[in-house]
Amino acid sequence: MSDVRAPGYIRSMPSLLALKAEALHLARRTPEALEAVSEAEAVAERYEERAWCAELHRLRGVFLASMGADGGQIEAAFGDALRTARQQKSISLMKRAQASRAEYRSQKRKR
Repeated sequence: MSDVRAPGYIRSMPSLLALKAEALHLARRTPEALEAVSEAEAVAERYEERAWCAELHRLRGVFLASMGADGGQIEAAFGDALRTARQQKSISLMKRAQASRAEYRSQKRKR
């Protein structure tokens, strides 16, 4: 990651941090995964590199759901993911966000 932080590579940071976040989540280190998502969002905002924003919002929703966070926060994250994907006209990102939200709602009903 330190090599990627060098000038010229900064555009790769949000995608690499998203991958790091997913790995941390799979390792059951979800609070750290959320930190990686926050860092990726900050980099994307600072350098106006927003291609990964919809996916970062979706990941935030997934991670919050796995931690049993407030339903309003989870729904807001999935809503942000859908809204961003629509703005970007990305059908694949929209479908990923819809599927993640549907899975969350299904799990919520089962509880």
